[in-house]
Amino acid sequence: MASVLMILAEGFEETEAIAVVDVLRRGEVNVVMAGLTAGPVSSSRGVKIIPDAELDKVNADDFDMVVLPGGRPGTDNLIADDRVKKILQDMARKDKYTAAICAAPTVLSEAGLLNDKHATGHPSVQGMLKGATVSKDERVVIDGKVVTSQGAGTAIDFGLKLVELFKGKEKAESIRQAMVYTR
Repeated sequence: MASVLMILAEGFEETEAIAVVDVLRRGEVNVVMAGLTAGPVSSSRGVKIIPDAELDKVNADDFDMVVLPGGRPGTDNLIADDRVKKILQDMARKDKYTAAICAAPTVLSEAGLLNDKHATGHPSVQGMLKGATVSKDERVVIDGKVVTSQGAGTAIDFGLKLVELFKGKEKAESIRQAMVYTR
């Protein structure tokens, strides 16, 4: 079974985390939400989430993909954590997927993963995606094993695209229909 690690930092954007986890789990993709520290993690709007695990207690090698939700100051907290950078670089070296939405593609950029890649992100951070050819119009961009998306309003598209990568178009389409998602 495909397995995804979602890393949550204080100040994450709740829609970008929960909607993506929901869609992936509907697609029968195993998702582990890991907090940078033990205990509940507060979102950018004060919603507290209890992660499945603490980041130090998971083995990133067990996952096929790492997903980063955006939000402020969540994205800044991800950038400031050297463990996150190491996990991203290790995943890329092992030809595994890295995915980020909204402001979080800047974390991929800081880790050097967007060089010579097509990518997108929230309009407020598109100019910060160093080394990338930025798409301002596409809701989700896939370039090799790097997947990026624009923001909370594209979270379902992002989740469906991730399901498609692991389970195929037919599975993603059946989830879209069951959710009555008409985009």
